[in-house]
Amino acid sequence: MSSFPHSLTRLTAACVLLLGAGHALAADKVTLGVAIPTATHGFTGGIVWWANQAKRELEAANPTLKVVIKTAASTPEQANQVQDLLVVNKMNALVLLPLESSSLTQPAAQVKNKGVYVTVVDRGLTNPAAQNAYVAGDNAAFGRLPAAYLAKKLGGKGNIVVLRGMPSTIDNERVSAFNAEIGKTPGIKVLDAKYGNWNRDDAFKVMQDYLTRFKQIDAVWAADDDMAVGVLKAIEQAKRTDIKEVFGGAGAKFAVKKVLDGDRLVQADVSYSPKFIYDAIKMTADARLKGQALPARTIIPSVLITRENAKQFYFPDSPY
Repeated sequence: MSSFPHSLTRLTAACVLLLGAGHALAADKVTLGVAIPTATHGFTGGIVWWANQAKRELEAANPTLKVVIKTAASTPEQANQVQDLLVVNKMNALVLLPLESSSLTQPAAQVKNKGVYVTVVDRGLTNPAAQNAYVAGDNAAFGRLPAAYLAKKLGGKGNIVVLRGMPSTIDNERVSAFNAEIGKTPGIKVLDAKYGNWNRDDAFKVMQDYLTRFKQIDAVWAADDDMAVGVLKAIEQAKRTDIKEVFGGAGAKFAVKKVLDGDRLVQADVSYSPKFIYDAIKMTADARLKGQALPARTIIPSVLITRENAKQFYFPDSPY
């Protein structure tokens, strides 16, 4: 996904807005903290890779910029890292991709109240007042497009099981949009929806449970390409042939390759690139070096990926 067609980098110059007169002067030096999840699966692996790519490029081009990246495996660890970035590293700007929305809202608010400019990426905070800017993919479309596709694929009738991500604002947005769209087709029944935590192993266990409890499943909305891997493994082990489609999400290269190759179960996907962390870091750094601010909200469109357009979304050399 390294060449996502709606890259925010093209929008940087156009969408940066001036702060009030009291903040118009460019900073002498910007120390930009980046707090992101540890690379526990493909998507977060892409997040870490793109964050480090941004650090290398931006520091090389801007001698007055320092980027400090912290990765965390738990919400308490990430909350502590945000505090350390302020106290130890003296950051005056923060790009935060929260592990969990509610747990990181207060830590973000605390550093913002001490003068740190806060850009939140992907998983929004429960209180938008705790951030200056928000950058994310189109989570409503991430849920709506699969629902419309599956309703059509099943001819308006069938049983679907759902795997959710982690408790967060983006998961809520995706599932709400999916449910609203699938609700337009009364013949489609959602049998159950459980958290798979955007994790292959967890998704495997959830799908095993679904396969045990439900004798007829027509399609699976896995809501993430990593979770789709676990789902496919469970289906293969159970030797189930009733399932017609496994729809993941985020446009991982292995999933897009399956779409290109005409895989029996993975025939579509939806784009949601981890490269937005690179774009968010670049936008924030550029703005703060100029004494400027970002729009309160920047959303990158999500696109339905099918065999007809999959070549546009397949990048074999990308990290995800």
